[in-house]
Amino acid sequence: MIATITGEITQIIEGQAVISVGGIGLRINLTENTCLSCRPGMKRAFHTHLVVREDHLSLFGFETVEERDLFVHLISVAGVGPKTALAALSTLTPGAVRRAIAADQPEIFTRVPGIGKKTAQKIILDLQGKVEPLEPLEAAARMDEIDTEVIEALTALGYSIVEAQAALQSLPQDEETDAETRLRKALQFFS
Repeated sequence: MIATITGEITQIIEGQAVISVGGIGLRINLTENTCLSCRPGMKRAFHTHLVVREDHLSLFGFETVEERDLFVHLISVAGVGPKTALAALSTLTPGAVRRAIAADQPEIFTRVPGIGKKTAQKIILDLQGKVEPLEPLEAAARMDEIDTEVIEALTALGYSIVEAQAALQSLPQDEETDAETRLRKALQFFS
């Protein structure tokens, strides 16, 4: 299996990057946030997972081992393919995925394009106990409710889910504030 790849990005194609490694161009599927941070000519390293299907091989790249491991957990769930798992990691942060699983909140996964209520419940059921939360459950559940409100408000204002997630990631996570204050600070990210 190919665990990591380091090389020069030669091309960016809708959610994918072509990386030149030893004279060979490898096409790697990336999350939206990772793809947005890539530019041709950059030298980058990715943690990878190779998905083997009957008719093709697909390589998926991630900035962190945590993202790759969550991807592997997600594709182990029946009904969740690699593209859906990649969409989940493009829409939700790794911390949000872990909190949603630990706090039994399938509604978090329903925000991901391609994941309905039944699939979200299946993800929660299959991955509970396999994926550990990063922080105490009570604080995580509280912050997740506030962050959900902020994301809904930002998307209602016309920002994409990816932009809303990026704004939230720029805020300190240990800061206990109300939704209105976090929304105001998230809006400052765009100015």
